[in-house]
Amino acid sequence: MVNKIFEREKLKEKIGTLKRAGKKIVFTNGCFDLLHIGHARYLEAARAQGDVLVVGVNSDRSVHRIKGPNRPIVSENERAEILASLACVDLVTIFDEPDPLVTIRSLMPDVLVKGADWEEDAIVGRDVVEANGGRVVRIPLTQEASSTRIIEKILADYSE
Repeated sequence: MVNKIFEREKLKEKIGTLKRAGKKIVFTNGCFDLLHIGHARYLEAARAQGDVLVVGVNSDRSVHRIKGPNRPIVSENERAEILASLACVDLVTIFDEPDPLVTIRSLMPDVLVKGADWEEDAIVGRDVVEANGGRVVRIPLTQEASSTRIIEKILADYSE
């Protein structure tokens, strides 16, 4: 597999080259702790919005702050590698900040994708992307599909 995982500054250079070649860059982000069908459908839909799908992955420290002391289950490097192995994902980067704003400002994607559970005015980076002539797309979620639900089911099954 060609290496698809880049540190932010190297990714910025690669994105610049792709943009000069006329490629439409799509960016999304998330924890992607336990990959499930909702993630797969979401990422496929995100990829359909342009030519190159870039996925920002929350670092372990960032996931811990967002999801609590027992998360993530899967390490940041493993999550990034799993995402990079998907055909619909072109590039991956890990970010350590609480949200992807620094990464979005650095990459300046043409399209910013988030789940429809996010209100448009609450989407981090929306103003930056739109001010640069880009657009924001909200993708419907797959009901009942979540890493948290998977973890809860496993814990419930083992506590019986």
